[in-house]
Amino acid sequence: MGVSTLPPGPSEAQAIQTARWLLRPIAFMESSRRRYGDAFSVSFLGFERPMVMLSDPEAIRALYTAHEHGLPAGRSIALLPVMGPGSVLLLEGQEHLARRKLMLPPFHGERMRSYEATVREVTEREIDSWSDGSPFAIHPRMQAVTLEVILQAVFGVTDPARSARLRERLPLLLGETSSAALQFRVLLSRRFGRGDPMAAMNELLGEIDELLLAEIAERRSGSDPTHPAEREDILSLLVAARFEDGSEMSDREVRDQLVTLLLAGHETTATALAWTFDLLLRNPGTLARLTAEVDAGDEDTYLRAVISESLRLRPVVPLAGRRLASDLNVNGLSLPAGTDVTPAIWLTHTRPDLYPEPYAFRPERFLEGEGGYPINKYGWIPFGGGIRRCLGAAFAEMEMRVVLEAILQRRALSPASDRAERVTRRNVTFSPRKGTLVRSRLRNAPAPVAVPEPALVA
Repeated sequence: MGVSTLPPGPSEAQAIQTARWLLRPIAFMESSRRRYGDAFSVSFLGFERPMVMLSDPEAIRALYTAHEHGLPAGRSIALLPVMGPGSVLLLEGQEHLARRKLMLPPFHGERMRSYEATVREVTEREIDSWSDGSPFAIHPRMQAVTLEVILQAVFGVTDPARSARLRERLPLLLGETSSAALQFRVLLSRRFGRGDPMAAMNELLGEIDELLLAEIAERRSGSDPTHPAEREDILSLLVAARFEDGSEMSDREVRDQLVTLLLAGHETTATALAWTFDLLLRNPGTLARLTAEVDAGDEDTYLRAVISESLRLRPVVPLAGRRLASDLNVNGLSLPAGTDVTPAIWLTHTRPDLYPEPYAFRPERFLEGEGGYPINKYGWIPFGGGIRRCLGAAFAEMEMRVVLEAILQRRALSPASDRAERVTRRNVTFSPRKGTLVRSRLRNAPAPVAVPEPALVA
């Protein structure tokens, strides 16, 4: 594949483009779109070839509906050592489809809705720990909620000692894997072939694997004292699941799926919630309407619209790419087989031809009869698309709805900072830089008198 066949893009050295992408990704993409248009090529350290970023929904449709396309080689740089080779996120072809089919049922329909009570219970316990009036970052609190939901609904660990050790060790792993510095070290190692940036994490992973494999073995043996046949946590369902030929996933493969669900479902949902609160607090009219509708017990149509608009304006995962197995020709764009291509999700979500006033937070876009309009399926892709669309998307949206309802019913939130959050990177996610600073008080309690924060000394 000749580089000359690709659309033009930034001309800086790989190291400069990589630094811009890691440190100021929105500005990097916006400036590239202004200069080069809907499709442009970027080049990052550690990648063997340039990557083409797209924002045209027709090009994205063509990319995602051609099922033969595979994953870009860089997808597994930092994920494979942690998630493992059996991860549904990293497998391709029939192996991927078979495991996706096996894992999908718990994340849809009545089975998924059975987890709503767990999410509400976990959220209410978290809310009870909040003090009135003192500023705090809500992002870490949402991370605590989503981690506890995973421990209960996905892992279902009941042994007290094992549960305590996982609660201690998993946040350490999550902190390591969300580090932009780690991603940069991995890219440098891949580029220069020196050192092992994952070495420090291997011991921690070994401890976690020991705990998870013990839990899996216990489920298989039927020695769980809490009546495993009646259990509905996702681990129990994965252990019981069978492929079409009657075979089952190995213990190690089940472990890989558990870690995948942990990494994919913890940071992303917590970050989406933190962004949603930031947007609501900067748009008090929207917050007031949503709170009133939650109080009235109305249908959750407006709540769903708020979540959809938040995911549009603050997509958590910026890229969801493919390596072309065949040529891509659409709307004047011609890319040869072998090209690494990804939608630039932020750019797609802020196209004025798709979303008038694209930078405004307007949930009414998603409401018919209130100025809403049909949303282009490939113009709203916070969960990716095609056969690799996030299999936990419905679960994540359910979790967001339950958490938002529980908090708005019991707490009145106000911003603890005059400035809206800026984007920072946490590995593969776009997160609020300061964690969304808020103040909280019980509903119907008198509002505390705001005390000016001391000025920072440079």
